[in-house]
Amino acid sequence: MTVRRRRQRFAAGIAVCIAAALFAAGCGGTDTEADDEVWVVPNPTFEPGSSMEKLHSAGRIRIGVGFDQPGIGLKKSGSEEPVGFDIEMAKIIAGKLGIAPEKIEWVETVPKDREANLQNGTVDLVLATYSITPERRKVIGMAGPYYETGQQLLVRKNDTSISGPRDVKGKKVCSVAGTTSIQRVEETYGAKPVSDDTYTACVDRLLDESVDVVTTDGALLLGYAAEKPEELKVVGDPFSSERYGVGYRKGDTQMCEFLNRALSRSYRDGTWVDALSKTLWKTTGAAPYPDLDPCPAAS
Repeated sequence: MTVRRRRQRFAAGIAVCIAAALFAAGCGGTDTEADDEVWVVPNPTFEPGSSMEKLHSAGRIRIGVGFDQPGIGLKKSGSEEPVGFDIEMAKIIAGKLGIAPEKIEWVETVPKDREANLQNGTVDLVLATYSITPERRKVIGMAGPYYETGQQLLVRKNDTSISGPRDVKGKKVCSVAGTTSIQRVEETYGAKPVSDDTYTACVDRLLDESVDVVTTDGALLLGYAAEKPEELKVVGDPFSSERYGVGYRKGDTQMCEFLNRALSRSYRDGTWVDALSKTLWKTTGAAPYPDLDPCPAAS
């Protein structure tokens, strides 16, 4: 797809959001509770026995998300639920199942546990900066993508020695265990990998100077930099393509088709733009909505 076409599609999405705002207080800065009510489909119908029908009948859903990702999935101390773009998208999907936001159980899901939590039934879906890869699709299903970003580098504000990935050779670079980010900087750019359980722990290491760089998706790093602009900065252009998908149990083609329909509808009705405008847009700016991958054929 050409850059021009992608921009045209995004402009069309903005127009839809503006139109929705006239009738339903659509775009960012609106009352959250009112938005939630708009997202919930009152009486959806699903094929008997399908995962969607079971979730709708139960009236509850467990969704794995990040709790330490500014702008994407962040649960602050004392808060009842996390906030961020992944959280808003999860509410949209739950709403298409007829499930209200207060009926969502938010399950903290760190990267190394995402596949296991789906496989063992700890969660029903995962929306946690979950990049679509062929390796992951061998063990779980991934619908989408619903957002595209790229790997970048977070350094201390006064560091002038690192401006891009080729400068990390021999440097201590921290990222979360089980991510493609840590593997890429080690294998492609010769970094000394330092793994931790959370991105926040990596950022703490950067601030106390026990590592030189933190790396993951730029959308997430910009959130950390925005929280501490006097101490941190993001450097260089993105050097990978990260396409966030919704994780579901492998083999559930009906769920994949439902998820893709829900995402496609969110592009058309303005709720995707609304979710972005209230969260990531504040640090990353506007972004085009991505093309959806086809679902695998039913076996």
